[in-house]
Amino acid sequence: MSIPAADREPVRLSVVIPVLNESENVLPLLDEIERALAPLGSFEAIFVDDGSTDDTAAILAQAVAEGRPVRLLRHRRRSGQSAAVRTGAKAARAVWVGTLDGDGQNDPADLPALLARAQQDDHPMLVGGLRKKRQDTLSKRLASRFANKVRQGLLQDGCTDSGCGIKVFRRDVFLDLPFFGAQHRFMPALFRAHGHHVAYIPVNHRPRNAGASKYTNLRRGLIGVIDLLGVYWLKRRTVLSPVVEDRGGPAA
Repeated sequence: MSIPAADREPVRLSVVIPVLNESENVLPLLDEIERALAPLGSFEAIFVDDGSTDDTAAILAQAVAEGRPVRLLRHRRRSGQSAAVRTGAKAARAVWVGTLDGDGQNDPADLPALLARAQQDDHPMLVGGLRKKRQDTLSKRLASRFANKVRQGLLQDGCTDSGCGIKVFRRDVFLDLPFFGAQHRFMPALFRAHGHHVAYIPVNHRPRNAGASKYTNLRRGLIGVIDLLGVYWLKRRTVLSPVVEDRGGPAA
């Protein structure tokens, strides 16, 4: 996706928020993003509407018309959260991209700390959030705990909370990764498989105030098993090829 020349001013952080029927949550979330990121100076919030059938897109379009630091991208047909994250990252103007879930359970106030961690001397290409205290149902927490143990057994990516939606990562590195339908759930494993350092910090987690989750534990689990096996295969098949540029000097 090309970016108009007039819109290529420096942006410190592009925040990508996939949304599907979140009309009650998007404006409060945008308010929080603006308050949290104002100290950064220049930022943008990119909402990617993945085929909502409520007023989500209309509400965000009004925010765009009012000149707020928000952009609205819309999928012509429902394509899934991973596709929405990729759509937003491709359109992002910043070197660093942050992600938030559209339900308001991630706290935008954590984004500056994630960005600061990403810019420390060990140069992680992705910094993931680890929810300190999940505000979800017991069944969802137990299902997530089991899934994370299975993931760790196969992928060994060091991530104990793969379902946490708040992350900060390098845009160019992310766009160089193989894309598939559940990519957003396996980003730490994919970054590490391609030779990139990954870090984690604790983050806040809030209860959902409005709307409903789009996935049941059963549906999430059935899809996740297939995707997990696919990522395990990708990890084993990934070959790292360090590149040295020949600048015409004497051979070493």
